[in-house]
Amino acid sequence: MLLQLLPKETKINFLGMRKIAAVLSIALMIGSLALFAVNSLNYGIDFQGGIEVEFGYEDRTVDIATIRAVIAPLNMGDVSVKGIDDGSSALIRIERQPGGDEAQSDATRRVREAFTAAMPDIEYRQGNIIGPVVSGELKRDGVLAVTIAVLLVLIYIWFRFEWQFGLGAVIALVHDIVLTIGFFAVTRLDFNLSIIAALLTIVGYSLNDTVVVYDRVRENIRKYRKIPMEDVLNLSLNQTLSRTLMTSVTTLLALFALFFLGGEVIQGFTAAMIWGVVIGTYSSVFVASPLLMFFKIRRESMILDDGKDPTVDKTRPGQFGQF
Repeated sequence: MLLQLLPKETKINFLGMRKIAAVLSIALMIGSLALFAVNSLNYGIDFQGGIEVEFGYEDRTVDIATIRAVIAPLNMGDVSVKGIDDGSSALIRIERQPGGDEAQSDATRRVREAFTAAMPDIEYRQGNIIGPVVSGELKRDGVLAVTIAVLLVLIYIWFRFEWQFGLGAVIALVHDIVLTIGFFAVTRLDFNLSIIAALLTIVGYSLNDTVVVYDRVRENIRKYRKIPMEDVLNLSLNQTLSRTLMTSVTTLLALFALFFLGGEVIQGFTAAMIWGVVIGTYSSVFVASPLLMFFKIRRESMILDDGKDPTVDKTRPGQFGQF
């Protein structure tokens, strides 16, 4: 049903809007970086440190909802609760409290007292203070993971296509990451390790969209050898539009279900993914593709001899005449 609603053949002049899109993208990137510099991000427990406490039972599973109900009245700020050890234990992470180590120890004591009063049969297993050194290492590792992913994308696209394709794909990925950082700077949603996972997922999603478009561009460059490059890019984008929309819409349907029904714990992750899918689709069309014209891609490097070129089909007329 959804497939029938999508356009079959479109003739949209995407490249005609490239200057407007470029101005919009540059403005959004500058705004995102400015917001990050001024407001930074609302770092979660993983990056700013805090308290980690574990409670559990020997013979039954813990009720996460009850755990949260006990913690909520203490007003300790950002709190995350997750079940571990097949659900027999609950790991509670609380943001760093104002003050030094003494304040963290006092907060741990208050948590123990609250559970002793509300759930006397639950067992206290351990309590740790996550210091700034550990959180600093997590920040460094998160930035390193995203950077390595982007560099590997550059190498992969460079070898599969041409350097112009690789550079265009990387700029589009950086565009998506910077705008996602700006999104979190504006919304003030918790930025934790799950958001780093979302960023890496966004990189993969955006890259997949971009490679599909680039593959069609290369095919059409070989097929329509005397057509202006702008027309070839427009044709390629229109030919892949229904596939792009189908992928984006079906992914968004699942993500919206998770956002509204999945609970508070994964809302930050799903919000990042929803934003990333929208921005990734936009960048594949309005950033990655126009950059090929900006970098003046060489048509000659991709044209093969007719006998060796699998994209040349002389048994039927080309589709460009109908475009």
